[in-house]
Amino acid sequence: MLQGKLEPEALEILFEKLQMIKTDEGAIYLVGPINLPVNLCGETVIFKWYCWLSHNHVTENIQDIFDQLSSENLAECQQSSVLVYGDLENAEDALIRLHSICHTGDIFGSEKCDCGYQLKQSMKKIVDHGTGALFYLANHEGRGIGLFSKAMAYVLQENGYDTVEANESLGFVDDSRNYDDAIRVLKTLRTKPVKLMTNNPKKLEALQNAGLIISGREPLWGDKSAFNEKYLKTKVQRSGHLDEEGDCLND
Repeated sequence: MLQGKLEPEALEILFEKLQMIKTDEGAIYLVGPINLPVNLCGETVIFKWYCWLSHNHVTENIQDIFDQLSSENLAECQQSSVLVYGDLENAEDALIRLHSICHTGDIFGSEKCDCGYQLKQSMKKIVDHGTGALFYLANHEGRGIGLFSKAMAYVLQENGYDTVEANESLGFVDDSRNYDDAIRVLKTLRTKPVKLMTNNPKKLEALQNAGLIISGREPLWGDKSAFNEKYLKTKVQRSGHLDEEGDCLND
């Protein structure tokens, strides 16, 4: 835990980089942009990185925010963030990815899912497109059931269950993810229409219900293997994901 007051110089620096977004439950505190050099396919790409924290304490006083958060162990809490490329605020066309955290796929490179592939591919597509944002969403592990529950679901999957059956057998719904905070942050960073990179119609619906104008959708299929073939088919056949690869998931 941190103690004491922010130094005046630090307070002045943070004042330029911290903003508050009011919500029905409290506020979202958004810090950034921060220049983040990323090794993407062997090339260094400079993204602008933001991180946000949802909190029930509402204040625009930075010292007050610091006093509130310094008494909490934020290392034990998940926080979401977003990588921005190009002029997200003003560009006429922007490519957006809402990516759910996947410990096994994103970090370890697991082939049981396609998450790691989608993460890197979406970053590359955003850079190639010229403008966009990748939202990396905490508390979405296992479609919202958490990492430990996901591990138990994997045990069931190794015994013949598909992803939907495994989640439901543990007492969860197939997909409990919530995109409200990410959408609030997106609205803060951009007011113009967005093109969403997804196969999941629930993400499109979430943005549309929040009043965002969707200019289009770009599919993100790939990295099919013997390890995730059933997983990908279940996405389409049971979770309603949009298959635009013809027979590749149904052969």
